[in-house]
Amino acid sequence: MSVLDLIAVLLSAVGVLGYFNHRVLRLPDTIGITAMGVVVSLAIGIAGHAVPGAADWAGKLADRFDFPELVLHGLLSVLLFAGALHVSFGDLARQKLPVLVLSTVGVVLSTALVGGGAWLLLHALHVPVALRHCLLFGALISPTDPIAVLGVLKTVGVPKALQTDIAGESLFNDGTGVVAFLVMLSLTAGGGYPSAEGIGLLLLRQVVGALLLGIACGYVVFVLLRGVDSYPVEIILTLALATASYSLAERLGVSAPLTVVVAGLVIGNHGVRHAMSESTQEHLLSFWDLLDEVLNLVLFGLVGLQLLSWDGGRIAWAGAFLMIPVVLVARFVSVGVPALLLRPWLKRRTPHAVKVLTWGGLRGGISIALALSLPAFPARDTLVMGTYAVVFFSLLVQAPSLGWFLRRMRVGEPR
Repeated sequence: MSVLDLIAVLLSAVGVLGYFNHRVLRLPDTIGITAMGVVVSLAIGIAGHAVPGAADWAGKLADRFDFPELVLHGLLSVLLFAGALHVSFGDLARQKLPVLVLSTVGVVLSTALVGGGAWLLLHALHVPVALRHCLLFGALISPTDPIAVLGVLKTVGVPKALQTDIAGESLFNDGTGVVAFLVMLSLTAGGGYPSAEGIGLLLLRQVVGALLLGIACGYVVFVLLRGVDSYPVEIILTLALATASYSLAERLGVSAPLTVVVAGLVIGNHGVRHAMSESTQEHLLSFWDLLDEVLNLVLFGLVGLQLLSWDGGRIAWAGAFLMIPVVLVARFVSVGVPALLLRPWLKRRTPHAVKVLTWGGLRGGISIALALSLPAFPARDTLVMGTYAVVFFSLLVQAPSLGWFLRRMRVGEPR
């Protein structure tokens, strides 16, 4: 099949799923399309027992889509930029301490807790797995997914400060998450334990380098935007910024997602206000909103259809679903401990913030893409399936129930 054929199949599948959801299920688009993708995948798997070869054909078709490549080197740059456009510098500055601690200490603590919990559970199921492999799973599943989180925050009423905490953490925890993932990946590859100095240098290059590169790229495009008054040209410039800054960051060995987020913040907070006419602002923001919605539908449709390529056994399924409570407990502790330590410095506290941050800490396609990029090792399939289970639970249980959860906790926008 050609690239055009694959794109046609993908868009047709997502379009049909979206149409059926809109006409029958009437769920929010991303949630409904993910759910329909899961149902279709399971139905094809069941039909495969009655019609030999059907499931194999569908699985091979799903495998033609290189999910890690498509997400990590395609959709991610555009979706992160679109999300960052709407985040306020002022709100981030007011919540800088919680966002910083959650996106650093919280991720590291969660990685350790998830890794340790997964190792204990898998050994209880008599699944041989090394602790370093479980820590690798902890590193890829601990950072919350900004694409999933920002999509849900548009539809629920969260107090402004708490919304900034959730959105800011999801956008910035990539730096820590990438470092943790790379450290664990080097251990898995047999590279030995890196020194504290090596980890520090890696963190410095990934995070500080990304911040500087994102600011530089954003400023260059900001200057270019000030010199034109043509919304098609300005839209192209922002598209170029989202993709080129991501690509350049990868070449330079710094955090590409964090680079794009910073560049998006620069344009969203300064470019839109000081370098665009009102007409351009309207067209550009509408374009990015539409692109964000469409690519989200494609991404979550792919997430649901990824089950087509799974052929795990009963032990793998059991281990996978047991990862859900492990990740939730680790999330609660990794949010609760920093919140407890920060209490003396927080001027204003939101009731039930830890519970909301726990339930609102969603995982999405980025975690699946990282899991599918893992090298071969014992119990890899179980950990990959565990990632699927946690992501599907996030998107199909946590995300739809977050509004109900907020009402139950009596958390809402202050009047």
